[in-house]
Amino acid sequence: MKQALTVPRLKTMKNQGKPIAMVTAYDYPSAMLSEEAGVDLILVGDSLGNVVLGYETTVPVTLDDMIYHTRSVVRGAPGTMIVTDMPFATYRLGPEATLRNAARIMQEGGAQAVKLEGGVELAAEVRLLTSAGIPVLGHLGLTPQSVHQIGGYKVQGKSSEEAEKLLQDAKALEQAGAFGIVLELVPEELAAAVTHSVGIPTIGIGAGRGCDGQVLVYHDLIRYGSGIRDKKMVKSYANVGDTIRDAIAQYVDEVKTKAFPEEKHAFTLQQSADPAQSVTGKLYGGERQ
Repeated sequence: MKQALTVPRLKTMKNQGKPIAMVTAYDYPSAMLSEEAGVDLILVGDSLGNVVLGYETTVPVTLDDMIYHTRSVVRGAPGTMIVTDMPFATYRLGPEATLRNAARIMQEGGAQAVKLEGGVELAAEVRLLTSAGIPVLGHLGLTPQSVHQIGGYKVQGKSSEEAEKLLQDAKALEQAGAFGIVLELVPEELAAAVTHSVGIPTIGIGAGRGCDGQVLVYHDLIRYGSGIRDKKMVKSYANVGDTIRDAIAQYVDEVKTKAFPEEKHAFTLQQSADPAQSVTGKLYGGERQ
């Protein structure tokens, strides 16, 4: 079994110019397949609220949801570093609550790190967690937990003021001890500038080619679901949604037409030399004679 990456090895990958491949996963089979495919990191994202639980946003996702799904992912990918999102309203609540909630993800879920959305305003909490031995991955740009405040899923950092703030946020996260930063939906030039301004890895999603790594949502990557929209920032490598739907439709048709099950799918009872003494003989009239 391969050895999971560590925080120092991730930094070495940045310094050596080795791209980092990260994928979200939310359950045992998706984690197992991701590890077998050779991903460097798995993120148990609160995006599970959208793609697994059917919510419109990530806001309804609970801490218990994240712990439950993290356990499944850890079992499926024991040789991969697992990072878990701290969901909405489980941090920014004061140091005691933040530490307690992060510790639950590590102890009960089995994650090796947590991810938080925010910049300068989170520096004290990031410092608290890292000083307690909890590795932290930052998240800047589009922060889905703040979707109602920022007015939707929009590219962030387009103005010079926003770009400067994002740069300062990234530096604050690094100084607070974060081991890396996810950059979501920011202009390519800004993502590249952030990547060069910090000594920790950046992992982009909709942030162009200048980041140290990339992350995609499992369900987007393989189009696993119904009605998945094309997104500029996503490349799909398969369309398993259509394959699954077609397979189930064929099954339904064969059940309705009695094409399934066939003889080869059935089991038979052991037969006696005397038909009247066999189970089938008894069931079908052997005892009556």
